[in-house]
Order: sequence, then C-alpha cells, then structure tokens
Amino acid sequence: MTTPRPHADDHAQEQEAWRWLLQRHAAEPGSDERAFQRWLAADPRHPQLYARAEAVWRLSAGPAARLAQEESAVLAEYLARMDAPRRTQRLSGPARRGPTWALATAACLLLALWTGGWWQPARWLGDLRADHVSAPGEIRELTLADGSQLVLDGDSALAVHFDGRERRIELLRGAASFKVVRNGLPFVVRAEGGEARVLGTEFEVRRLRLETRVTVAAGQVAVRAGETDGMPETVLHAGQRVAFANGRLEASETVDSSAALAWRQGWLAFYHAPLGEVLERLGDYYPGRIILLDAELAARRVTGSFPSADPHAVLNALQALLGFRQRELLGRVIVIH
Repeated sequence: MTTPRPHADDHAQEQEAWRWLLQRHAAEPGSDERAFQRWLAADPRHPQLYARAEAVWRLSAGPAARLAQEESAVLAEYLARMDAPRRTQRLSGPARRGPTWALATAACLLLALWTGGWWQPARWLGDLRADHVSAPGEIRELTLADGSQLVLDGDSALAVHFDGRERRIELLRGAASFKVVRNGLPFVVRAEGGEARVLGTEFEVRRLRLETRVTVAAGQVAVRAGETDGMPETVLHAGQRVAFANGRLEASETVDSSAALAWRQGWLAFYHAPLGEVLERLGDYYPGRIILLDAELAARRVTGSFPSADPHAVLNALQALLGFRQRELLGRVIVIH
C-alpha cells in the first residue's frame, strides 16, 4: 500500500481550508453550513487549519483588498518583513523566526491567493458576456459566422454581435487579431470606449492596463477613441499602430507588424519596450498573476523575442538581463522586486 507524502497531503488540506474560508465569506450566512460542518468533522486537522486561515484572514483582509485595487505597496511591506529575518541573520548570526514573521508570511500568502486568480468574481461575471474566452497561455483560432477569421490571444475574451446591419466585436479582455471577409457589412471592433472600423484588412486590437492598441498587418483600419459619430479618427495602413485611452487618440507610429503579431506563432517580440509592459504581456501566459513592485524597474527597456509557452524561462532570462529578484507564491503569484 502506497502512503501519500505527508507534506503533499498537508498542502492539499490547507488549500481546502482556504477554499472553505473564501466560500463562506462570499456566500449568504448559513449557506451550505452542513457541508462545512461535515468537512470539519472529517479530519482532526481541519478545525485547526480553518482556524489558522480565519486568523490570517482577519489580519490581512484590508491589505488584500487594497492590493486587489493595485496597491502593490502593501505587498512590498509584507515582503520587507519576510526579508528582515534574513538580513538580521546575515548581520548577527542565526535568529529564531517568531510568530510575527510567520503571520506576515501567511498574510503574504493570503494576498497571493486573493490576487492570483482564486478570487476574481468581477472577472467571472464579465466572462458571462463573452462568446469566446481563452485561458492563460491558450491561443484560439476561430472562424466567425461570416467567414472572417480571428485568433484569440491568451487570457482574452470577446463578444460577437452580428445583426444584419453591422458585424460588431466587443473585446472584453486581452487581444485578438482579425482577418476580415468583405461582405458589404461594416466590421467594427470596440474596446474601452473606442473602436476600430475595418476598411478591408488584417489587424490586431489589444487591451493593455493603461491603453488600447490597434496594429494593422494588411489593408486599412479607421480608429477613433470613442463610439460617437463625428469624433476625430486616424486611418491606419499596413505596418502602422495607434493607441487610445480615456477618449484620447495618440499619434500613429510605424511598427513591425509581423513582430507585433508573432504571438500567434508562440513568440513575444519586443523592441525597446518597458519591462512593466513586457510582464503584463507575459501575464497572459501565466496561470496566476505577475506583480512588479519597483516603478524604476518597470521603466527599464527590453528588446528581444521570447517563447510564450514557458513564462518561467522568460522571467529567468529577463532576471539574468536586468538583475531583479523574483519569488513565486503557491504557484499562483510571481512577485518581482
């Protein structure tokens, strides 16, 4: 008879305790209480694990919520506490890690769970609007009802609206490239209040954290930063890109469109791109979240082409190039500082 390794089983039980905690905080009072009580009674470790999770929750629920709103300085404080015993040990020899350090570490792990994909109800609800969704790292090729082809980048979602008067795509998250079939009906892609109206083309629309970009590989696309007729627009030709945000349309620029769309072949190509943007793109292929805590580091420029299938290998290559530190928490969050 084979006995599971104790540490693997302990880890699974701890994860189960966290799942119950999150479920009970999200549900109505008393919801599924009998099932919870059965779980508590099923193993003598369960009450202790749940009590520990509840204590950590009370300690760090506030910081976790702030981090969910991009307050990464809170996590930096926890990381500093985690690093402090090591610094002390280097300066004064071996030191015993007390309960304060342990609680800070546990709180940091809770933040990892909170931001790493376990607890994203707004995202799940948003995906209910989508007709097509891709998982992190998944590239999906689709043919629409009119014969147009699209490729959905990793961790992306879009909704399709064909009503006989207009072919409209709403990009809810991530990025997609389109190869449009002409049939006399307008083909429009909308994202973050702006839109790209096809004049017969192959192009990409990408939503980033700070802006949306439209890149043209062939043909022409008219882009404007709002959906109201009469607003200023820019007509892009092959090899051009434009960005818009908050109702403002930036000046167009010349780009290597084949490099910009290399993700369709499994490569992420960057030319003089800020590390913050590189990591945001890489996050589409990591099944969790990548958090960058250093604003100065985020501005460092990166040029290169990297395989998107192995985010850890890309991070190791960037680490060797730029000299940052990285730490992975519970296989769900990578913290870079």
